[in-house]
Amino acid sequence: MKQLLDFIPLIIFFVLYKMQDIYVATGALIAATAVQLVLTYFFYKKVEKMQLITFLMVAVFGGMTIFLHDDNFIKWKVTIIYAIFSVGLATSHYMGKSAIKSMLGKEITLPDAVWKKVTFAWVIFFALCAVLNIYVAFQLPLDVWVNFKVFGLLIATFGFTLLTGVYIYKQLPKNLPNSDSSD
Repeated sequence: MKQLLDFIPLIIFFVLYKMQDIYVATGALIAATAVQLVLTYFFYKKVEKMQLITFLMVAVFGGMTIFLHDDNFIKWKVTIIYAIFSVGLATSHYMGKSAIKSMLGKEITLPDAVWKKVTFAWVIFFALCAVLNIYVAFQLPLDVWVNFKVFGLLIATFGFTLLTGVYIYKQLPKNLPNSDSSD
């Protein structure tokens, strides 16, 4: 259910962009993201930091888009969020508290070298997404950017998550104790 909540604002943005324009879609994105935060807190009694950062970025850059009637601001929001993710992951690693290890390390035991590789793979992925968004947003038509933002980045993130999962699976210890040793 939580994953569905995360995609609802994006779906609303896309549908309203196609039916209306970027400004109506941006206003709806701000409202839907605010509702998403409230619902997340209502159902889970917790809101993650990244959800708050995303909401603040949507509110600030979306608000500037609407009030200044300039779609460049909402385009920059995507790049800035990905840059924050990239820098945040790198910083957390260098501070000795890998964010990815903190999220997954409770369920998965891996050597620190593996966590470092996973972390920096995501640092690079987010940095590349940020740079690619700049290119698509400012060199290609608005329709192409909206499709890229909604589908391209979503598919890329999903694909990279799967690749990360495969890599982590291959790094799991193979010599786990056999609990069924009564032959």
